[in-house]
Amino acid sequence: MSRRITGLWLVLAALSGGVAVATGAYASHGLGDPRAVELFRIAGQYQMWHALGLGGVAALARFGAGEGRAGWLLAVAGWCFVAGTVLFCGALYLLAIQGPSPLGAVAPVGGIAFMVGWLALAGVGVRWMAGPARNGG
Repeated sequence: MSRRITGLWLVLAALSGGVAVATGAYASHGLGDPRAVELFRIAGQYQMWHALGLGGVAALARFGAGEGRAGWLLAVAGWCFVAGTVLFCGALYLLAIQGPSPLGAVAPVGGIAFMVGWLALAGVGVRWMAGPARNGG
């Protein structure tokens, strides 16, 4: 797997984690509506967990797990975590700030992207269990 893509995932993971912290601070100090605070809290938690997951994907890819079919599955996991963060968390942040809008309909798509990402990561583990370690599955 390319060092450039692996590096991109690490950068996106770090930026996403930082945004999750910032949105948590904003929710605590800048929002007065309890519903908006709750939406920010939920979005921030999902964003942070998936920032950590994306950091794990970057580490696995960097240190040898990004070869063969396992590498393809790792890429699927990484891109799904990115897409889920933008779609799911982004929709919740917008809902909290602007109220209901048609963009809220993308939140379930982001949730599905998160689930596909975790399934792809599980697929990496299955490939490792089924094949020799040196060819990446």
